[in-house]
Amino acid sequence: MKQLFVIRHAKSDWGDFSLKDFDRPLNKRGHHNAPEMVARFVAKGLKPDVMVSSPALRALTTAKYFATGWQLKAEQLSTNPSIYEADTKTLLQVINRFNDDFNSIALFGHNPGLTNLVNYLTDGQIANMPTCSAVVIEFPFDEWKLISSNTGNLVLFDYPKSGMD
Repeated sequence: MKQLFVIRHAKSDWGDFSLKDFDRPLNKRGHHNAPEMVARFVAKGLKPDVMVSSPALRALTTAKYFATGWQLKAEQLSTNPSIYEADTKTLLQVINRFNDDFNSIALFGHNPGLTNLVNYLTDGQIANMPTCSAVVIEFPFDEWKLISSNTGNLVLFDYPKSGMD
């Protein structure tokens, strides 16, 4: 079985309009929500083998908060530039190329791609993944390349204002 964690970056700062979208940092709420969300995962015993993030600053910063909370080593976090501004097809290609040695992988990225991906992979019908929201999907496969439309089971959808903490 494969388990995919899909995590949208925490709330970003729009205060400096001279910054490129790629370089926007987290705002105060984002810096608060990311540790809070990973603590919820730790409390549930949910931890990936490795993490793959968009290299955009807000996504990578969020991923680093999660890596710290999960007590993962630096080499367990990698970036993939294809994730930034990716659509469902591109994100699926990233997932289908994951190393089968890992049974659980956390993917950090952006909307609308992540919401569309979750709805494509499951029958979750999520209208929007808010900032710092997290989804866990389980697949009945031993190979990531077998993941496709509606093959996953949505087992968790949580976000900072959900009241699930």
